[in-house]
Amino acid sequence: MSAMFEGYGTTGPAYDEMFDGESLRSPYLRLRHSLREMTTPELVGRVEALQAGYLDQGVTFDIGGEERAFPLDILPRVIERDTWSTIDAGVQQRVKALEMFLADVYDEGQVFDDGVIPRRVITTSSHYHRATAGIRPPNGVRVHVSGIDLIRDNAGEFRVLEDNVRVPSGVSYVMTNRRAISAALPETIASHRIRPVAGYPGRLLAALRAAAPAGVSDPTVVVLTPGVYNGAYFEHALLARTMGVELVEGRDLECRRGRVMMRTTQGLAPVHVIYRRVDDEFLDPVHFRADSMLGCPGLMDAARAGNVTLANAVGNGVADDKLVYTYMPDIIEYYLGERPIIRNVDTWRCGEPDHLTEVLDRLDELVLKPVDGSGGKGIVIGPRASAAELDELREKVMADPRSWIAQPVVQLSTVPTFVDGELGPRHVDLRPFAVNDGNRVWVLPGGLTRVALAKGELIVNSSRGGGSKDTWVLASPTTPPTEQISLADIAAATAALDDEPDGPEGPDGPEGPDGPDGPDDPGTGAATAPEPPAASPPPSQPAPPGPALTLAHEQAEQQQQQGPRGPRRGDEVGSC
Repeated sequence: MSAMFEGYGTTGPAYDEMFDGESLRSPYLRLRHSLREMTTPELVGRVEALQAGYLDQGVTFDIGGEERAFPLDILPRVIERDTWSTIDAGVQQRVKALEMFLADVYDEGQVFDDGVIPRRVITTSSHYHRATAGIRPPNGVRVHVSGIDLIRDNAGEFRVLEDNVRVPSGVSYVMTNRRAISAALPETIASHRIRPVAGYPGRLLAALRAAAPAGVSDPTVVVLTPGVYNGAYFEHALLARTMGVELVEGRDLECRRGRVMMRTTQGLAPVHVIYRRVDDEFLDPVHFRADSMLGCPGLMDAARAGNVTLANAVGNGVADDKLVYTYMPDIIEYYLGERPIIRNVDTWRCGEPDHLTEVLDRLDELVLKPVDGSGGKGIVIGPRASAAELDELREKVMADPRSWIAQPVVQLSTVPTFVDGELGPRHVDLRPFAVNDGNRVWVLPGGLTRVALAKGELIVNSSRGGGSKDTWVLASPTTPPTEQISLADIAAATAALDDEPDGPEGPDGPEGPDGPDGPDDPGTGAATAPEPPAASPPPSQPAPPGPALTLAHEQAEQQQQQGPRGPRRGDEVGSC
């Protein structure tokens, strides 16, 4: 392994997270030391075993009709605790500001009157929904789950690339990646003090229960999925199982007299909190798309009456608009009286005449992005575009300037990645996930690292050949044992990985975005992964009785027994 690292090349302007020239950066000292005795053939063998295990257990995605193992690099990304503390604080700050901003946008609109952001920026956003105006969530939380996409620039500074507060997905890969790497590199992970990620379902469930309507002491929580053919179905099923709640489809729900009921084999049962993984436009055919079969008529009326909580709140997409993103530094300072802990990437608003003039003069130098794009779709990297592509782009931008922003080409940081039997630097981004229970914004220690496996590639989406890495956040010596990963955790994870039956298919690898910019990458196929053992429901949320299964839950059970099926389609917004 030492010889392998000696051939590692870090040429170019990108910040390499393992090497500073010839010197090894401190977070990777233990990693290199623990791998020093491993030969390249041995590492190749472990990579092959990891990929075979993913194939056997259905952790795959489809490219051109070919089923392939979901790309998980065997070498982890390591983040030292001080760096993570900054990320944690920055994500918390951003989520708090987004909460206050969304509450203001759909209520008094003071932020417009004070000139922080023009009202037209919001009202012209495709994700602004007037049907949400005036709806106040029971505990004031609209962003129950968020995924803030970060990159690391040439100087090693983390920057925010995008906000994802609609339906961010990809956390399932954080959990399954940790389990798989624990089995593939047990001696390496045992030599580190790493903060665990297994507590996410419990945190999410607690936040959802805290959002229950007033007067409900023992709320019923469900996960609403578009169904088994959705690209992120694996994640929906995994979260429902690990939280110990029902997985439902729109046809499992019924609204009566302003209340939401769930059809079960024992009759109708009340529902108080819906963790919905269905996009706004398909959620309620009464208020949005009348042809939608994925949601349930009357959900918005029940939410307005205060009888059900929708998580995340409908209409959050205005905060995901890339034009709104450019105002986030001002929004943070307006609501919190603070400067952003994590800065934005420098951005031009093509809707402003002076910005537009400069962008059109520098099309061949900049990255142009549609403000409502997702999955890396529509992005044009000027230095790599042909003359014809730039001419076409110029026409689009001039025809509708509001729909475009421009950014400089940012060389994402690189991390050692094992590709085709060789170790080399590959570009990565990071999506930390945050959960808000109304009292505290908790950031999952690690997040989803996406890696561009092709040499020199900057777009990390799986649909563009990208993969992922396990992300290790180093724990301090004083971190409580419950916040570290132990040998017992490794043994349990290894046993679970060996014993786990084939699971349902899941989201394409998010992404979300997604190049470095596409948080909502549905990809070209569906990735699937094995489910971990179900977590025992907390005392306040009793496990659903055996016979009272919804149709969606029964299908999930059947899929577990039948193993992986064909590729899934129609990933929801915010996938990786």
